[in-house]
This record gives sequence, structure tokens and C-alpha cells, in this order.
Amino acid sequence: MNKSTFKVAKMDCPSEEQMIRMRLESIASIKNIEFDIPGRLVVVYHEGIVNELIEALDSLSLNSKLLKNEKVGKAPVRNRAPERAMLKTVLVINFGLFLLEVVVGVVANSIGLIADSLDMLADAIVYGLSIYAIGKVAEAKKKVAKIISVFQFALAVFGLVEVVRRFIGVEGSPVFHLMIMMSVIALIGNLWSLILLQKYKDKEVHMKASWIFTSNDVLANVGVIVAGVLVYFTASSYPDLIIGTLIFLMVARGSYTIWQLSKS
Repeated sequence: MNKSTFKVAKMDCPSEEQMIRMRLESIASIKNIEFDIPGRLVVVYHEGIVNELIEALDSLSLNSKLLKNEKVGKAPVRNRAPERAMLKTVLVINFGLFLLEVVVGVVANSIGLIADSLDMLADAIVYGLSIYAIGKVAEAKKKVAKIISVFQFALAVFGLVEVVRRFIGVEGSPVFHLMIMMSVIALIGNLWSLILLQKYKDKEVHMKASWIFTSNDVLANVGVIVAGVLVYFTASSYPDLIIGTLIFLMVARGSYTIWQLSKS
């Protein structure tokens, strides 16, 4: 049995962890995978040579690098049932927040909230894919990943087109207080998800991992809050449009990563 340790520099959120897990678990020689998000490390227990693992991780474009390959006695056994239940809970949280945020975004006339809701949907899709992928053959996983990638990219394009339309058109200013209140609710939901996810991480890295996990999703939430404040002080919709553009670009980047996964 071999134990290979990889540094994955761009692995900084739970959805990226799940995509890495799904990609690697399609390789028959892999017996177990462990993640250290604070250290950006992935530890793989496998049989045979390490080249196939290197190629699989490289296909995700997350800046991965093999740090160490060593012989061990056997791979630790992992019970996936509790993880499946946790992923279902996190999926429900993210999808519920997506529905709430997109409705409030329409009511508040805020493209930033709508964009953030699609980011929530993107996370929910990844968790759903992860649940579906457990126990499925590699081709079934790739087919679902490809469908999700196209759908997610279409959402991002639709959002960016809407941003352009609002930039050149005449739109009323967003309702800033709805933007701020909804973003605070989304922030609470993200933190709740992270608490659930952290129950399956090493206890000694609990707090540090929480902050790292929070960075991307919370950045979007805080961005919408700041945009709401700027809308209030400037009486302009431009702060909302700018933050919406940035979040839609994040969604588009996520769709590209999933597409790479479906081809590998």
C-alpha cells in the first residue's frame, strides 16, 4: 500500500474538496482519501504507481503538487454513511438559501443578491453531485458532472448578460436594507454549513479550517453587504452591479472546474 501526499494550493472550500474526492474515487487503485484543508493537503492511500493520481489532480487545475510518496501497512477504513447524511443536510441548507435569496434579490432589484443565490445553487449542486457519486461508476459521475457544468455556465452567462443590460439601461436603485438583511442570513447559513462540515475534520484544526472554509462564501456575502451600504450612500446601482459581476465570474469559474472534471 502506498501513501501519497499532495499539496493542492487552490483547495480552499468544501465544494472543491468534494470535487477532488469525486475525481479520485473513480480510480480503482485508491483505497482511502484524507483532507487537510488548512494545510491544503490531500493524502491518498492507493495501490500501484502514483502517476495516475498526479494526472487526475492536474486535470482539476487546482495547482496540485506531489510532496511525498511512501509505503505503509494498510489504508485506514472510512465509514461514508455519516458523511452522506451530513452532505444531504448541507445541500438542503444551500438550496434553501438559494431559493430565499433569489426571491429577495428579485424583490430588492439586486443583481448582487441574485448572483450570490446562484453561488449558493452552485454549492448545492456540487454537494448533490457528491451524494449521487457515492457508489456510482466513473462514467455515470462524468455524465452528471458535464450536465451540471453546462447548466452552471448558462446561469453565469445569463447573469452577466443581465448585468450588461442593467449597466446600459435605466434601472432603479436596489433596496439596500433587503440586500444587507438577506446577506446576513446567507452568512449565518454558510457558518451553519461549516459547523456541520467540521464535524468530519480533525479536531485540532477545527477553528483554523472554519476560517479557511468561510473565506470564499463569506467574501461574497460581505461583498453584497458592502454593496448595499454603498448603494445607500451613493444612491447608485453601480456597487450592486459590480459585486454581481464578480460573483457571476466566480460561478463561471466553478463551471469550468466541473467541466474539466467531467472530461478527465
